This record gives sequence, structure tokens and C-alpha cells, in this order.
Amino acid sequence: MLYIATVHYRSPRWIEIQSRYLREHIPVPFQVWTSLEGIDESYAVHFDRVLEQGGRHSDKLNHLAIEIAGEAQETDLLMFLDGDAFPIADPMPKIESSLSQASLLAVRRAENLSDQQPHPCFCVTTVGAWHNLPGDWSAGYRWPDGRGRHVSDVGGNLLRELEITDTPWVQLLRSNRRNLDPLFFAVYGDIVYHHGAGFRGGEFTRAHYALAPKAAPLPTQPLLRHAARRANRLRRMAWERRTRREQALQSEQLIARIQGGGTDWLKELV
Repeated sequence: MLYIATVHYRSPRWIEIQSRYLREHIPVPFQVWTSLEGIDESYAVHFDRVLEQGGRHSDKLNHLAIEIAGEAQETDLLMFLDGDAFPIADPMPKIESSLSQASLLAVRRAENLSDQQPHPCFCVTTVGAWHNLPGDWSAGYRWPDGRGRHVSDVGGNLLRELEITDTPWVQLLRSNRRNLDPLFFAVYGDIVYHHGAGFRGGEFTRAHYALAPKAAPLPTQPLLRHAARRANRLRRMAWERRTRREQALQSEQLIARIQGGGTDWLKELV
């Protein structure tokens, strides 16, 4: 049995999309467990189990894994899937080949300034392997990013567990042929799509800030220095407004095409 843990938050817009793609591309028996904080309970019909949850995204995923382990066998598959993510092809061949050589298969968002950790937008392991690590999606552990700054994010503690226990994992990397955004609207390994920030209306990440305009050098004279600082600040604010507008427009256009059905929308990415 395959158990899928996914979280939907305050918006039901991805529920029917995700359910449709799971039915189309998962050829083995599976159950979908979720939480629907801030979403009408009528949407529960799309899931096998709905849990009452609060707290951070990572806390919800950890709790879902605990509840699934109380019912599943150790050899059952456990898939973590973000609410705005879904398979676009049969993932089972990749899952089976990966878990024959490692304990865990997961997306690694290397495009986000060389993020090192497994990401829960798509991750598959077994119930027993997750328990034995033990798995934990919390942030905490830090690593140097592409600029040498030490950062942490969801999956940080899981990365450290894998390192400490010398547990191998298979990384699923971005496979877009065309990038509408440096991080979002991503296809990984040609088998899974992750919209990114699908419940937050877009956001800036390290990958986005790396593209921000560089601040102009500051003059030594106090008055000119003050004016240059203000000009740099205004330039940065204008860039942020423009980028947010473009990101929101691309997101809504792509969601509309996904909701319309078919696979033509994928031609924008692959």
C-alpha cells in the first residue's frame, strides 16, 4: 500500500487538480491522508482520511506520518506531497529503482541557491525507514547556500538525520526545459510538478533575491550618500513590485490552464 501525506491550507483550489492527477498516474493501491485547515469540510470526500491539525507545515507533515505509521505496515510506502504538487507521469518505476538503492527519494531544490535538503513537495520512503531515522521535516539545521550564507528551511533536520546516520538518498532535480520562474512552476525528474507558493499567492525566495538589482556604490559625501541610499531603496522596491506582478500573473494563467485539463500546459515547461 502507498500512503500519501499532503496538506491543504485555507484554499481548496488544488484539491481536485491533485486528486485527478493522482488517479491518472498512480497505478498501485493508495490512500491520501490530509488536513484541511481553513477549508470547507465538504472537500473531505476527496481524501481517505482527514485529520484536525494546526501549527507549521512541517509539524502537520510529521503528525500525518505518525498517524499513518499507527495503521500501516513498515514495508508500506510513505509519500509526502505538497498540496500544490502532483505526478505528471507514473512515478512508480523511479520510486522502485530509487528505493532499491537508497532509503529515501526526494526533490532537492538545488536551483534555490544550492539548497541541500530533501523537500517535502515530493518525497517517498517506507514507513519503517521514516520511523527508524527518525524522519523530521522541521527546519533547524543550517547549511551554506550558494553565497556562503548559512541557511535553514523545511527539511533541514531531515538532512541532518540522513548525514548523521550515513543514510543514502536519491535526489530528484529540476528538469524544466523552460523556466518561467527561477524556483516556482517546476517539474522534477520529469515525473512530478510543483507549482510553488500555491497557497500564499507567491513569495520571494533566495533564488528570487539573487536576481535583484545590485545596489549602486555609495559616495563618500554625506548628502550624496543619503541620496544614493534612497535611490537604491526605490530601485529595489520597484523591482519587487514588478516581479510580484509578473509572478502572480504567470501563476494565475498557469493554474487556469491546469484546471482546464489536458497536458498542453506542460509544453510551457518541458
